Amino acid sequence: MRLALAALAVCLAAAPACAAVPGFGARGESVEPWAPARIASARFESHPAFDPLTGDLYFVRSAPDFTGWRILTSHCGADGWSEPVEPAFAGDGVEADPWFTPDGRVLYFISSRTPDGAAPPAAGGKRKDLDLWRVERDAQGRWGRPQRLPEPVNSPDAEWFPRLAPDGWLYFGSNRPGGLGKTDLWRARQGGDGAWAVQNLGPELNTPDDEYEPLVSADGKRMVLMAADGLYQSIRGAHGWSQRVKLGPAIDANGSEIGALWSPDGHSMLFARDLKGERSGELFLWRDGKGDPDWPPRCPRG
Repeated sequence: MRLALAALAVCLAAAPACAAVPGFGARGESVEPWAPARIASARFESHPAFDPLTGDLYFVRSAPDFTGWRILTSHCGADGWSEPVEPAFAGDGVEADPWFTPDGRVLYFISSRTPDGAAPPAAGGKRKDLDLWRVERDAQGRWGRPQRLPEPVNSPDAEWFPRLAPDGWLYFGSNRPGGLGKTDLWRARQGGDGAWAVQNLGPELNTPDDEYEPLVSADGKRMVLMAADGLYQSIRGAHGWSQRVKLGPAIDANGSEIGALWSPDGHSMLFARDLKGERSGELFLWRDGKGDPDWPPRCPRG
């Protein structure tokens, strides 16, 4: 009942858009592990992304304590997902948070890789902070050379989880100065003159504590965000994003949920959860019971 009342308050604040937005906590909702062979392992899997052009799965695998992040990719074959390997654009340092533009031509990610022309740190030396990067593929589908996004999108501090929204803004998290807390949610957009504008997403979404990961749905109507204590939702109305509301226990079981990925129709969502010593971090699938039953893509296909 408490969750239902909270969701109703969000809808009232964001009306009339809320009427068309699928919700969490609805009848028919389900959450179950998503653990395909060769993808699930004794390590921590998170931050899935499906390549719109090839159908390949990109995701992050790290140590069970969620350190040492690396982006891996797997191809769907006749016997299921292939053994994951690093993509052609992989660099040194840690890398995570892959996300494709809808046309599949650009992939955004975060990296602490050594910049072009610079010497890598000596053994045991401090590596540069995490920054936002993007990589494009050519007409033949080959990945080019990754490009670091410029200041003021990146900063001397860390950035996470770059996600381009339908409104043209690039949403991300950062612990840069000027926020409302330890780590905040921000967005950036490039103008016609090439200059970037950066905005803090404000007190409806940010608090004095930590907010890391903003994910806007494909229709631009709602956002799932990861904060210090788990996942929240916000609805977009005529005056911007509504006050965030904590997701229910079906999804937000222990406050460790991260790396969400909406299905194209917004009725399903993949995310990761730290199982707190029972097993390593694992991927989970939420459905509201109304969406495409063939998402995530079946493998083997058919």
